[in-house]
Amino acid sequence: MASAATIVPLNSVTSFLSGEHGLFINGEWRAGHSKQRLPVYNPATGEQIASVVNSDDRDVDEAVRSAFAAFDKGIWSALAPAERERILLKFADLIEENAEELAQLETLNQGKSINISRFVDVGGAPAYVRYVAGLTTKITGETFDVSIGAIPGARYNSSTRREPIGVVGAISPWNFPMMIGLWKIMPALAAGCTVVLKPSEITPMTSLRLVDLAAKAGLPAGVLNLITGDGRTGKALVDHPLVAKITFTGSTATGKAIARTAADRMLRTSLELGGKNPAIFLEDAPLDQAVQGAILGGFFNNGQVCAASSRLYVARGIYEPFVRTLSEAVNGMAMGPGLDPTAQINPVVSEGHRGKILEHLARAHQDGARIVAGGDCPDRDGYYVRPTVIVDAAPNLAISRQEVFGPLVTVTPFDDEEEAIRLANDSEMGLAASLWTNDLSKTMRLVPRIQAGTVWVNCHNLIDPNMPFGGFKESGLGRDFGIRSLDGYTEVKSVCIAY
Repeated sequence: MASAATIVPLNSVTSFLSGEHGLFINGEWRAGHSKQRLPVYNPATGEQIASVVNSDDRDVDEAVRSAFAAFDKGIWSALAPAERERILLKFADLIEENAEELAQLETLNQGKSINISRFVDVGGAPAYVRYVAGLTTKITGETFDVSIGAIPGARYNSSTRREPIGVVGAISPWNFPMMIGLWKIMPALAAGCTVVLKPSEITPMTSLRLVDLAAKAGLPAGVLNLITGDGRTGKALVDHPLVAKITFTGSTATGKAIARTAADRMLRTSLELGGKNPAIFLEDAPLDQAVQGAILGGFFNNGQVCAASSRLYVARGIYEPFVRTLSEAVNGMAMGPGLDPTAQINPVVSEGHRGKILEHLARAHQDGARIVAGGDCPDRDGYYVRPTVIVDAAPNLAISRQEVFGPLVTVTPFDDEEEAIRLANDSEMGLAASLWTNDLSKTMRLVPRIQAGTVWVNCHNLIDPNMPFGGFKESGLGRDFGIRSLDGYTEVKSVCIAY
């Protein structure tokens, strides 16, 4: 049952959800050729709150051709960089002005806490958009001295240009639909590309609102298009011959499928994929700080975070009190809908995803792992799973190796640093990791040995627009964020002038 603190949605949110949502193509909303619609649910209640078009190949083709025509005509890339920056900065202002509406839409559609929606997804968006908008005027090439000797006495000037890659197909996930959607479209737009955005069919609502705001900011027709639909829609986007690049965040399995398709025509890709991320707690880590770090790292957004610390490795000297304290804290976490700001655990995104999490838990139990906290669903409406702590999970078990993407962690003791590093690196994935210690010498020695794209020390799940983010091994290709983040949306052209 929701508490008295539960927020009543804004009238504008209720009105938006009740609308007839179409596709945004060439600067206008269209009904779409496909007559099939997909229901959108509120994870806190299981009730349908909206529906969207399940786009077919004709819808995808129209969206891509709209983006291609806009790129071919140069209506965006030929604008002065400062003018593109001005429009994108206006986009940031509009996100900020509509922050509460966007936050409530995100929570109602994804299920997460309104606190996360307000302070992370929506709260961090304007700063990120402004950061990337600023890079629009910072795209540069280089000049080179060359030693070409083909024609005696000839002289040459050699330089490079960075030019926008073309039409970008942007496929965003359901866990942070608004935030990661912006991670996809912003560097593409800043580089001068045009975009077709396909949000997850489970959580499309904030993306629908974002393209409205982008148009209001002054983005020309055809520069940013939006299609909705399931995996078949995404595949049609990946397969379209006029798409020059795909940027995708999601599962490793889907990322591999995209990479195989991309290889046939050398399609450029950026793939931010799954993680089975370790957190190493050395014996000198203060217990209270360590447990709070484990909760933030493992249960933030109900564990539905690609960088979540789902594998906890704890020095044997503090292992027993760590497990006991963590289990007590997890058992005491308040559960409720995302619109209740006092709730610490909220529903997972869908009924289907809850079923997958429960299958993982059942298999872990069958494999001999022991559940010491949580492990089931409460008797209530919505897609809830109790936060779960698992021990005695051998490294070869599925629960130790497969990304569950839910509110559960495994806790495993280690006897020395060598064992901790070996256990942490024993994964096909390498997105993120954290190390918990107050020993600077150990920090400097161990961080380089951890195989992950990001290693946090005494913190976890913290990101910044200026800090590159991406994975090692099967956790993906390319990096989001940072001053070079636009490089993946440009081609380098060498120019050689004889004089």
